[in-house]
Amino acid sequence: MADQRRLTEQRADGATLLIFYVLALLVVPARFTIAFVPITLPPALFVALCLAVLWFAAHLVDHLAMAKGRNAVRTLLAVYVILHLTTYAVATRRYLPPDELSVSDSALIRIVAMAALAVFVCDAVRSGERLSRLLRVMVGCLTFGAFIGLIQFGLGLDLASYVTLPGLRVQDNGYSALESRSIFFRPAGTVNHPIEFGLVCVLGVPFAAHFVFQARDRGEPQGRWWCALSLLSLMAILSLSRTAIIGLVVTGVVLGVLLPRRRGLPLLGVGAVFLGGAAAVVPGLLGTVTSMFSNIEDDPSFQGRTKDYDGAWLEIAKHPWLGRGFGTFLPSKYTILDNQYLLTMIENGYLGLIAYVLLFLGGIFAALRARALSKDENVRGLAVCLVGAMLTSALGAATFDILSFSVATGMSFLLIGASGALLRIAKQQAAVRAAPVRAG
Repeated sequence: MADQRRLTEQRADGATLLIFYVLALLVVPARFTIAFVPITLPPALFVALCLAVLWFAAHLVDHLAMAKGRNAVRTLLAVYVILHLTTYAVATRRYLPPDELSVSDSALIRIVAMAALAVFVCDAVRSGERLSRLLRVMVGCLTFGAFIGLIQFGLGLDLASYVTLPGLRVQDNGYSALESRSIFFRPAGTVNHPIEFGLVCVLGVPFAAHFVFQARDRGEPQGRWWCALSLLSLMAILSLSRTAIIGLVVTGVVLGVLLPRRRGLPLLGVGAVFLGGAAAVVPGLLGTVTSMFSNIEDDPSFQGRTKDYDGAWLEIAKHPWLGRGFGTFLPSKYTILDNQYLLTMIENGYLGLIAYVLLFLGGIFAALRARALSKDENVRGLAVCLVGAMLTSALGAATFDILSFSVATGMSFLLIGASGALLRIAKQQAAVRAAPVRAG
């Protein structure tokens, strides 16, 4: 009991440090990298590497409130990293062209940092309130990015391009901040690409809905969360991305099925009214979104995604088990593959694909297990949100190369770690409830 009181009274903890990561990931434009290092190092990745060092150091002592012991999510993350290290070792034993070797080195650093981030979330966030606090900040930052995207969509003005920050430089990523589809600008907010922007907006939708209900139950003001929910949903649609539209549908189904009826049904009703209102306010939007699916076989973007699949299977056959090396299938040198699962089979083999899929399945399992163990409505609601987010990320990986986009990757691993943290919290709550029974 004293330990739990200390955790709740502590002003700065792992969640506090993770808030700095969320700010670096979602508020600082993704085109920025640290200027004084020889590799491409975005601020969020630097923070993640610092958290990895802190995680290791904290596990050397017993007084820093870092959780220890087994956790399904942490185990799957360890397997994922081990497979990446194995692939790197095998790939670098044979000859790699200098350009591929350089990218492989930086890609390994990035993926280890992301896994360390997820493990830090899993071990350092020790209470439901602190996890809620972290996710509230995440929703707030996503809403800020969505507002930037709204300006881009409505005015064709990229506010992020006017930002300069000391110690950072702009890295050309080959993408335009203002692409177009039909008669509309496609916004990217503070991230790299409209597809990525649509996905991260969708990832914030279930959590914004959760905080609307939480505020109502606690008698707190709900307006800011309704604004966040509306803006994130709107920008997911206005990103004009199939990934985002499918993600919204998946999120709606998950919330409608897993939330209590008194929450799920009204939320679906509000969503239907909102979609109708968005179509009425933005002329031509409904036709554009409909044509993205009705004429999909004739869509050049869809044809471009699928025309290289035969060549991809030939590459997979060359190194079927461990792949040719993570990050070595350069889009500028070979071809762009808008399917992370295919790309993972090329670069990490069948074993790497299994480990990658297990990350999503492990996150979903942890969230569902936490929901089953806990009687706390906050924990149960967050579990449903995480299930929806994991399914959306998993489906998003089938529509674009998600690990090539820093913000989408960071969000995915952050939420995978949050699933592990929620499972720890639910187990602690279950142990506290069972203690009086055993004592009796």
